[in-house]
Amino acid sequence: MDYNNILCEVKNKIAFITINRPDKLNALNNATLTELKKCFTYIKNENEINAVIVTGAGEKAFVAGADISELNKLNAVSGQIFSENGQEVFNMIEKLGKPVIAAVNGFALGGGCELALACHIRLASDKAKFGQPEVNLGIIPGYAGTQRLTRLINSGRAAEMILTGDLIDSHEALRMGLVNNVFKGEELMTKAVEMAEKISSKGQIAIRMAIKAIVACDDVSEIEGQNLESSMFGLCCGTEDFKEGTSAFLEKRKADFKNS
Repeated sequence: MDYNNILCEVKNKIAFITINRPDKLNALNNATLTELKKCFTYIKNENEINAVIVTGAGEKAFVAGADISELNKLNAVSGQIFSENGQEVFNMIEKLGKPVIAAVNGFALGGGCELALACHIRLASDKAKFGQPEVNLGIIPGYAGTQRLTRLINSGRAAEMILTGDLIDSHEALRMGLVNNVFKGEELMTKAVEMAEKISSKGQIAIRMAIKAIVACDDVSEIEGQNLESSMFGLCCGTEDFKEGTSAFLEKRKADFKNS
């Protein structure tokens, strides 16, 4: 598929998505969001893709926010639509059913921070910076940042980031649980690929079930979440992958999952 604002490449069952607007610090405009939606729709339906890595082109930014040239044209009605469109794309990423890893190589601000939050795992360069500085423009996060950030790092920390608009470095992001790990810039993609390959080697039915249960944690009560987990556990126990996984363990060999 041809894109103007992103790059999408598949290697060894891993999809690599690069936000490719380095001259704009990879800012998200409507066209970029549309291309992301198209790309993730393809990935969702492609059985030969087991994992996704999202990063930004260049060395400065992962995604430095929304495109201000579009943002400053919004009014009350179009602003709500703008927010809902972005939320739709990021919800698709979160509920993809395949692991999405953010390789945050620079600024992840506003919509960029929200994009990282929509991914299941966040790895960061030691030069990366995170922030929700929308209040400096007289608005609030619009792509579910108020929700995902609060659930991830707690309400007090999220309130401080959102209400002050201050940026934090990757090491502070690690301390507060916003990212999973921090690496030197030249190591970031290698580490992201290693993690994607490790997850890709597992039984993919179990991976999909696990993601569904994890994501549901934000939407259901604890008992409903436990019921969903039991249901997913039972479904996994009825698969050929389960038979292969347990047999391989008992026979002290590596499992050869067929995803069935």
